[in-house]
Amino acid sequence: MRPDVPDAKSRRRSRRLRLAGTLLSIALLGSLVFAPDAFAGLLLPKSGGSPNANSIQNLYRLILYVAAFVFVVVEGALLYSVYKFRAKKGAEAAQIHGNTRLEIGWTVAAALILVVLTVITFVKLPSIINPPNSGPGGAVLTASVTRPSPPNGKSLTICVQGRQYIWRYTYGNGCLSGAFSAKLPYSYQEMTVPADTTIVLAIQSTDVIHSWWVPSLGGKVDAVPGYTTYTWFKAPRASTPGHTVLFRGQCAQLCGRNHAAMTAFVHVVSPTEYQAWLDQQNAAIAAANARVVQLRRILTASGNL
Repeated sequence: MRPDVPDAKSRRRSRRLRLAGTLLSIALLGSLVFAPDAFAGLLLPKSGGSPNANSIQNLYRLILYVAAFVFVVVEGALLYSVYKFRAKKGAEAAQIHGNTRLEIGWTVAAALILVVLTVITFVKLPSIINPPNSGPGGAVLTASVTRPSPPNGKSLTICVQGRQYIWRYTYGNGCLSGAFSAKLPYSYQEMTVPADTTIVLAIQSTDVIHSWWVPSLGGKVDAVPGYTTYTWFKAPRASTPGHTVLFRGQCAQLCGRNHAAMTAFVHVVSPTEYQAWLDQQNAAIAAANARVVQLRRILTASGNL
């Protein structure tokens, strides 16, 4: 046997290794494909958490169906033509140099499809941009004309501040000016909101560009240093003892080394629970401030400050 030719045993070992590698690759691919959230939002944007997210999904679905229909028709005609007019022995292909009626027809049809989609988009756009009124069981609100506003002008404002690499939320309609002097409550990473209430988010950044995105509550909105951008949502259902309503989001703009850790959560509770949570936050912040004042006095008296 020549030394450069593998024997039967070596060939079998090589085949077993290739088979094992193939099976391992299939297992890894399957674990990814069939993971619980692998198909979440595969074809359509996520929705269900707010009316604007539902409107976005409905519009997207309509455009997807139209695009799929056009794709099937065009690709079907192409495949039919490839098969029907394939080269054959003894047959000479007819030389066709255009069909004016056909060309005008498919141009007009494409233009009409675009016009219909444009009209439908502009019809649906107000339900995406303009927030509705809060429900009768929503939280107590105040009005403003400087941000997106529902028909009755009343909404609850929460200021969202992006910073590397966390979200800070300040609660109250005066959060854009005088939040510290008014001692407004705040939280990090997890936002708490009342159900059935129109929430307007005033979004800012203190360092680089971030992007606020909780898919189930609507589209992405950039947080740009020096500017204030707005979005809104209205979560219809509150958490119950047996079910927590918690929406997950993620900064959607690459903002630095730890960008992947900049997650966001929106916890929906009843208006009564929301007010109790605000009182609890205010009490915790007041207690922490009192401890800081006491520590400052001690350090000042000892000459360490």
